[in-house]
Formats: sequence, C-alpha cells, structure tokens
Amino acid sequence: MRRLLVYLKDYKKETILAPLFKMLEATFELFVPLVMAAVIDRGIDSGNVSYVLRMGGVLVLLGVVGLACSITAQYFSAKAAVGVSTKLKHALFAHIQGLSYTEIDTLGTATMITRMTSDVNQVQSGVNMVLRLFLRSPFIVFGAMVMAFTIDVKAAFIFVVTIPALSVVVFGIMMWTMPLFKKVQAGLDSVLGATRENLTGARVIRAFNKEQEEIEAFERKNSALAHMQLFVGKISALTNPVTYIIINVATIVLLYTGAVRVDEGTITQGQVVALVNYMSQILIELVKLANLIITITKALACANRIQSVFEIESSMTWEQKVCAAGSEGHGTGEAAGPGGRTGQNAEDEVVFDHVCLAYAGAGAESLSGIDFHVKKGQTVGIIGGTGSGKTSLVNMIPRFYDATKGHVRIKGKDVREYGMEELREMIGIVPQKAVLFQGTIRENMQWGKNDATDAEIWQAIETAQAKEFVEQKDGKLEAAVAQSGRNLSGGQRQRLTIARALVGKPEILILDDSASALDYATDAALRQAIRNMEGDMTVFIVSQRASSIQHADQIIVLDDGEMADIGTHDELLKRCEVYQEIYYSQYPAS
Repeated sequence: MRRLLVYLKDYKKETILAPLFKMLEATFELFVPLVMAAVIDRGIDSGNVSYVLRMGGVLVLLGVVGLACSITAQYFSAKAAVGVSTKLKHALFAHIQGLSYTEIDTLGTATMITRMTSDVNQVQSGVNMVLRLFLRSPFIVFGAMVMAFTIDVKAAFIFVVTIPALSVVVFGIMMWTMPLFKKVQAGLDSVLGATRENLTGARVIRAFNKEQEEIEAFERKNSALAHMQLFVGKISALTNPVTYIIINVATIVLLYTGAVRVDEGTITQGQVVALVNYMSQILIELVKLANLIITITKALACANRIQSVFEIESSMTWEQKVCAAGSEGHGTGEAAGPGGRTGQNAEDEVVFDHVCLAYAGAGAESLSGIDFHVKKGQTVGIIGGTGSGKTSLVNMIPRFYDATKGHVRIKGKDVREYGMEELREMIGIVPQKAVLFQGTIRENMQWGKNDATDAEIWQAIETAQAKEFVEQKDGKLEAAVAQSGRNLSGGQRQRLTIARALVGKPEILILDDSASALDYATDAALRQAIRNMEGDMTVFIVSQRASSIQHADQIIVLDDGEMADIGTHDELLKRCEVYQEIYYSQYPAS
C-alpha cells in the first residue's frame, strides 16, 4: 500500500488544499447551532424580528461560504484522485508489460484486467473520499463534542459516552468486512475469467453445443459472487441502523437531561436545540464516516491486490547496454571467435546447445536435448505431432521463455546477453493466432516498423501475398481493421500478420503455423516470395503440412518434446519413422 502512495507526490497541493477547504466548511457548519441558539433565545423569545433577520442573513452567509469551500475541496480531491488512478494504471500496465510470459501465464489475463480496471477505480474512489471526509468527519464529531462542553458540561458527557460506542460499531464492522471484500474481488476475477473465455471461445462453444453447460457454469460462479456480495452487504448494512439506534437513544437522553436543566434554569431552550443539532451533526457525520470506512476498506483490499502485482518481479532480466563488438561473447563461457562470436562456427546464425525447457509449475520438461545449428540465410522447417513442442522451441529464439538448461545463441551470443530491443529488432515473428489491432492497415503494418514508408509497407504486403485484397479495399492502406481483425477472413488476417513481420526486414523470421488458413498455391507463392527477399533472411517455418517445409534446408522433427531427427526432406523420408508417418498420412504412397 505504501508503494501506491508515491503516486500522490505530484498532487501535494491538492492533497493539502482539499482537506483544508473541507475543514473550513466544517468550521462554518459548527457555528450554525450557536447561531440558531441565539435566534431562539434573543430573537424569538424576545420578539426581536430585526435580530432574527440579521441572524438569518448570517446563516445564509455561512451556508454560501461553506458551499464554496465544499465545491473547491471537491475539485481538488477529484483532480488528485483521477490523477492518481491515471498514473497508477500507466505504471501497472508498464509493469505488466515488463513481466515475462511465465509470470503472465501464472497470473492469468482475467485477474490482470480486473486489477487494471475495477481495482484501480476502487482506489480512485477511496482517494477521493479520504481527501474529502477523512479529516472532516472526525473534526465535526469531536468539534461538536467540544462545542457541547461550551454550552453545558453535564449534558456534554452524553456525547463522551455516545462517540466511543459509535466508534466501536463502525471500526468493528470495518475489521470484519475488510477480508471479505478481498474475497469478493477474487470472485469477480473468476466471473470475468469465465466471461472472457466464453466471449473468445463463442464459436467453439456453439460448434459443440455447449451453450447450456457454459450458462450453468457462469450462473454458478455469478451466484457465488452474488451471495458473497450480499453477505458482505448485510454486514455493512448493519452500520446505519446500529448507529441510528445509538444516536436516537443518546438524543432521547439529551432531550430529557436538557428539559431538566431548562426547568432548573441552568441552560436555555435555544441551547438545548443547539445540543440536539450537534447530536444530529454527529449522526450525519458518523454515517458518512461509516460509508467512508466501507469505501476505504474496499480501496485498501483493491490496493493490496494491485500491490501484489507490483511485487511480482520478472523472472527474466535483460541487458541494459549493448555489448561492444569486441566483447559480444562475454558471459557465454567460451572464447570469442571471428567477428566477436563465441567458439561456435562463425557462419552459425542460430544455435540450440543442448536446450531443455520446463514451464513454471510443470511436472516435466516440455523440451529436452534440443541441439542444432542454423546458418545465416537457411530455411528451417519444424514439424511434429500436436503437443510435441514446436511453438515452445521457436518461442525461445525471441526469448519469450528462457531455456532451463543449455543455451540459445544468435550470432554466437547467448540471447540472455542481448538487450530487449536489440534482440526483438532482429526477429520477426508471426504467432499461431493471427492478431490484428483496431485501426487501419497502415497502423497495423507500422507495428513491424514505426517509421515504415508506404513503399516498404506495400513491398511487405506484396511478399505476403496480400496485395490483391488490400488494393480492393476502400482506402487501401487506410482501410479500417476491426478489433482482432474480425472484419477480415482467416487467410487475410494471416497474410497481414506475415506482412507486419516482414515490414521491419528482420534478420530472423519465425512463421509459427501462420499459413494454416492459406490454400496450397498461396502458401507456395508466399514461401517463394520470402526466399527471394534480399538480405539472406534466416527463416523458421513451423507447420503441420509437409508441403510447407519439404523444400527447407533443414527439417527438425519433434516427438514428445525431443528431436526425433534433423535433415533434409529426402533424408528424413528414408530414415525417420515419425516424419514418414506424418508425410504419408498427407500424401499416401501410390
């Protein structure tokens, strides 16, 4: 929680002025019962109309000045609260972006969305309410008690008993509900997770006629959340009736005591009215304080959830500076070779040196004993059955995951020794799922290179076999792309994501089963166009189609996380049973 308070440092003026103006408003409010007492005792009792009018003017003046102070305080508190939530969202988003895939997989998308939206909004409300009421309400409560002592000490002792009783109720309920609100937010995570899964998997759910089962599962989670919220709400709802009971009992005692004191001639009727008004002020402020504490309880629970995300450190660290040319091999434990490379062959572009990969929390390794060398300009095909580790293998090249054993090297240098920007600028990757962002085709292409010219974009689009359908769209490069590219077909999305990767002209291109929606002719034309690109690009093609990789310089065959074999199409067709099984299942021998 303390870490989140640093976001208030840019709003020091607002955090001072907002409570200050609220205190001024409270001060004016405390004078109102005294003015009323004077109106009754000096004006109404003696029939002095001019005095009543003058005091009435004072009441109006107190009200206007109090309103001005209240509006000013509201402005400053809202400015600080919105500013804090804005900075908090930026910082949280930046922190999440800095986490590795391992931490993101562990946290889950639903909980991160909840903490970025609902939790931050609760913190914003908490900051706003604290700046407005945290000092004002206690000030009026204790101020009213002090003012009561200036009127009559004996009657004021009723306040001394009432205020601690109310405090016990309010703070007792707060301590009870705080852990429950944490459970409510966790339940909200679960509901949001189910909602997200159903929205993203709507087609699959309908295809397998699982709508009713998903509806029932959602209703169970939503009902559990509703019951938890109702339970917490019932506890929180006890605050108002219990405080009203205490206040009303205290008011009855006060009226009785006041009546006796008036009969004795110790105090006046106006002073009794003033005491009752002070009791009413305490009631109102304690109700506000109770609501404030509920809001603070929620905000603290949410702040702790946000803080828990900030406390998660990425398991992946990056070099901050690019090593000099003469020391590129530093840290690999091998002697530097020609051109600053390690002891590996100087022609090797990508090297997997006895690499193993185990995901966090997994019981076994997903990849083990992966060992191969790829020369610059070569095309490497990766094929294997479902779950054999094809995507896991290529994900280690851009360092989405770190090898748990062994080394992955690019240009003779371990990928761990590269800076993030340096490594990622060398690599263009097209993931299995074609993801486009809302905007225009040009804006999506510029993800591959921020300052890409139209000529560069069109060249990449032509290479990706997307030129024909882009030219047919209204606006061409300015044509709108819906979120996730929903206004495009599967093949169009895949070709645009390939074009996006090609815009930056990367040294290494990874196509992770990215042509599955393309017909064979388009797929062949795409591979031919990529081979004809300038710059000796090293290409990794992950595919289930033997036709997509059979012309590769090397083909890596994976089987249950291990390399079954590596070689050319002809070599594997002679000696590798796994490759033979895949190939002949697609092209039965005549």
